[in-house]
This record gives sequence, C-alpha cells and structure tokens, in this order.
Amino acid sequence: MKLAHRLSHVEPFYVMECAKAAQRIAASPACDPAQGGERMIFLNIGEPDFTAPPLVQEAAERAIRAGRTQYTEAMGLPALREALSGWYAQRFGLDIPARRIMVTAGASAALQLACLALFEAGDEVLMPDPSYPCNRHFVAAVDAVARLLPTSAGQRFQLDAAAVGQAWGPATRGVLLASPSNPTGTSIHPDELQRIDALVTAHSGVTVVDEIYLGLSYDDTFGHSALQLGEHIVSVNSFSKYFSMTGWRLGWLVLPDELVAPVERLAQNLFICASTVAQHAALACFDPASIAEYERRRAEFRARRDLVVPALGKLGLPVPVLPDGAFYAYADCSAHSADSWDFAFALMERAHVALTPGRDFGRHQPERWLRLSFASRRDKLEEALHRLQRTLA
Repeated sequence: MKLAHRLSHVEPFYVMECAKAAQRIAASPACDPAQGGERMIFLNIGEPDFTAPPLVQEAAERAIRAGRTQYTEAMGLPALREALSGWYAQRFGLDIPARRIMVTAGASAALQLACLALFEAGDEVLMPDPSYPCNRHFVAAVDAVARLLPTSAGQRFQLDAAAVGQAWGPATRGVLLASPSNPTGTSIHPDELQRIDALVTAHSGVTVVDEIYLGLSYDDTFGHSALQLGEHIVSVNSFSKYFSMTGWRLGWLVLPDELVAPVERLAQNLFICASTVAQHAALACFDPASIAEYERRRAEFRARRDLVVPALGKLGLPVPVLPDGAFYAYADCSAHSADSWDFAFALMERAHVALTPGRDFGRHQPERWLRLSFASRRDKLEEALHRLQRTLA
C-alpha cells in the first residue's frame, strides 16, 4: 500500500521501543522472583505513580450514574473552562478568560490543533534539541519542518534569543518550546523567554509553549506561565501530570481571541469533544482538598528529585542542570559508555533497571544522555540506585 510521504518524517517513538524490550526482559526468568530473579524497575516512562485523587474518581462515578456521558460542546464544559480560568488566577495571578480556553482530548490533541491552525507545508518551526519527540512529529504531520537547534547545559538545554535570532530565516514561522521540558526537567528563565518572544513577535511569528509540567515546578524562579507575556501566546497544557490523570486523555489550550473560532472549527470536525466523563471528573481537581493533595504530591516529587540527582552524580552519571520541574533527570553516561542506547539495554539486562536513551530526544549528542523518570515511589528509586551502583561497580 502506498503511504503518505509525511510518514517518512515521523520517526519511531524509541521510548516505546525500549519499553517493549524492557517488558520482554521483565518476562524472562532473570526477572522472576520465583526463580531467584529480581523484578524489573521501570524508570523509563514519564507517568506519575499517583492516580486521580478520590474526589476526582467519585466525580467520574457520579457522572456515569447520572448519565452525564453525552457530547459536550467542542470547546469543553463551560464549568471546566471557568475552573481553569480560576486556577490561573489563583495559582499564577493571571486573568485568563474562559472564552480563550479550549478543553481537548489530551495535550496531544491540543498540539495537533495548534499545528493545524498555525503551520503550513514548508513552514519552519524552531525547537530545542533535546526535546520531546512527539512535539516535532506534530509539526511534521502538517508538512511543516521542525528545525532542532542544539542546546547545552549552559543554556539549561533550552533555546535562547541569540540562537533563535541566528536561526531565523525566510521560512521560519515561529517557535515551539516546552517549559519545564521533557526530557531535561528544565525551564526557560522568564527573562530569556521574554527576549525570545519579543524576537518572534518582531518577525510576525508565533510562540507556542508546551506547559504540561508547569504545575510541577520546584523553583519560584521558573514557576511562571508563558501566558504572562500577553494574549498572543499559545499555551498547551494537560491534566495528565500535575493533576495525575494520564489515561483520562484530557488537556487544554489557551488561545488568542482571534484563534478561538478557527481552532474550534477544527476541533468540531476532528474530535467533536474531549471525553465527557473525564471533563466532569476534572471539575473535582480544583476542590481545595484535591489541590492540597496535588501539592503534597508535588513536594514528594521534589523529594524524589533530591534523592536521585546527587546519587546519580556519585555513580558517574552526572545531571549537569538540576531539574526545576517535571520528574526527569537527564544524566550524562559518557564516562561509562560511548552509546547510551547500548548502555540502556545493558542496564536492562544486568541491573534490571529500565531507563530511556537519548536517541528519542534529538540529534545533538544523543549517545551521551540517558533520561531517568523519578515518577516512581522512593523505595523503588532507592532499589534502582542500589542496582546501578552494584552493576557499574
């Protein structure tokens, strides 16, 4: 069968390829406690080990029992959009009217809608290397070009205005940033983000910011939404990470007023609406008891970071920039191996610890880096660190 040419620009999702390999090894006798093995510890997938808190689960059950399962309007439940508007006011001191908020089928749908509305074939979108692979593939899926710009630890693995200015060309349409970022857990300094946006605006471009980890910020310097820069910013967000609703597939977009109607038209045709049950459940995310639980979990993620990062350094796997958000440590494995891909598979086989090699995240020295997700319980993290120490010794 003849396939669309755009598929040639969408690479395999190597995180999932590694996950399949880890599952195969996990099913082997070496990982069977009944045969003297040790279970695989999965630190390769970016999914919180916390599930939706009780009030959210109860709200979903009530919605199902009451038959509130039919389509909502494409923009989402008005009450949920108002709740998100209130969250921005309470958490960030921002006045984001509900009319500019669209509820989507996960951040993935939000990114797809934004790319379809903003980018055309041949447009160039500047992104940092490393970055989350699916983001560049959303750009490729609309026949635009994701141009990855190499970054360094000195740049916090983020773009800066100098790099954006140097790379900007006739085909450049804008930037797609992520703050905090997957795989590094690092954010763009607010002053640098302002300089980038000013340059993009001067070129009549667009600034799209993936903020799905914004709620999981650990440093007041960085815990600010890009929306503070003005109403022209396109922000992508999600209920998956801070709100612990990964499988519920619920996200949202904050759009400039002039983009609301065009994106709504796209959503009506492509998605109809996000999950109705998930939307009703998400209303309970903003109950004070739920917010208190989310803040307890945020403190726990920070404690896990503070356990993992120093320990990796002692193992010869230094993390050159302390993650200020999300739940990832981006570690340099070059002291142990010339290829993080081979090294990750060796650790799966020998230490029974699954990590993610850098191949997924870009083209600038991917063989040097490993991503560890500290979204798992502390006892699992401690056991994984013990096994790594045993194996690397």
